[in-house]
Amino acid sequence: MTTERPRPQDFLELLKRDARGRLKVYIGFAAGVGKTYRMLEESHALKKRGVDVVLGFIETHGRTETAALMEGLEYFPRRKVEYRGLVLEEPDVEGIVARAPQVVVIDEVAHTNAPDSRNRKRYQDVLDILEARINVICAFNVQHLESLKEVVERATGVVIRETVPDSFLKQADQIVNLDLATEDLLERLRAGKIYGEHKVEWALGHFFKEGNLAVLRELALREVAESLDRHSPAQVAAGESRQTGAGTGRLMVCISSFSPRAAILLRRGSRMAGRLNTDWYVAYVETPNEAPDRISAEAQRHLLANIQKARELGAIVVRLQSTDPVAALLSYAHQHGVGHIMIGRSSQPWWQQVLGRSFVARMVKDASEFDLHIIALEDEEERA
Repeated sequence: MTTERPRPQDFLELLKRDARGRLKVYIGFAAGVGKTYRMLEESHALKKRGVDVVLGFIETHGRTETAALMEGLEYFPRRKVEYRGLVLEEPDVEGIVARAPQVVVIDEVAHTNAPDSRNRKRYQDVLDILEARINVICAFNVQHLESLKEVVERATGVVIRETVPDSFLKQADQIVNLDLATEDLLERLRAGKIYGEHKVEWALGHFFKEGNLAVLRELALREVAESLDRHSPAQVAAGESRQTGAGTGRLMVCISSFSPRAAILLRRGSRMAGRLNTDWYVAYVETPNEAPDRISAEAQRHLLANIQKARELGAIVVRLQSTDPVAALLSYAHQHGVGHIMIGRSSQPWWQQVLGRSFVARMVKDASEFDLHIIALEDEEERA
């Protein structure tokens, strides 16, 4: 079963549109559901309809049926990079842009590129290609979505090392969810259609446990369903923007300048903003002691990393200056249509919390007009 955003036109009609390249994403809940196979099938269909389509990067993982589908399609040569005695292969972004096909197909966009590449991540290669007015069809698995990282790690016990920011998926003009019954996927695995025989038993005992697959399948279905809600045909036709304070109101996630575990809070915020279908802010307050000339280098690194991650997840980052963080945050929330405020559970001494002097205690007391969400910041990555 596949699930797509309902559109009045197919992808070929989208290709005929203006300035920026169009993006189509195939998403699945695990390796072997058929993402690469379907992209290749679509490439053949587009070619028959007169579209200039090029395979920019395809990973067959040794699957003969998938490899056979590449025949008859133009495969653009990969760029080779030598690193520590190994030859690594990446999409040749410059070459693809110079070749300027109508459509390029890029597999496994969560991949981290070889050192000294044009971009650190492959999804950034895709963005560069789109900027060159070239349309892209690509694929990745749901567990690589940045905001789901801790959810997947907690549910499966598997550490996710490669991610794609939610902002990338939100740019997609079409999303196709490739669904498959977990029993059928496990049957494909045992038949050697996903990995070689030497990997099958290991996979069954680790990532491909039936419980893990059930969780991932549900996440993929939910993600696409929420995407459908955010981009309903009525909203697209009417040109509606996202909510701006009416109804549920916007979301504001509050972080400190030095918050090593803020990534957990940011992912939770991204998920909540998606469910609410609203804009969201990430706000931090710079106190006099945290001025750029007084903050430590380590705190500065953490802050810059968190700001970057917030932007990748689609948030509007806000820097406030005040001697009173609570007052500054609540004032901003009142002025910008915020209905929900998300904060991390306090790490301050228990006696400060009992006396009501902690940041969390003051927010609970003073933010009575808002829905306040207090999130546990246990390090999910370490626990996984």
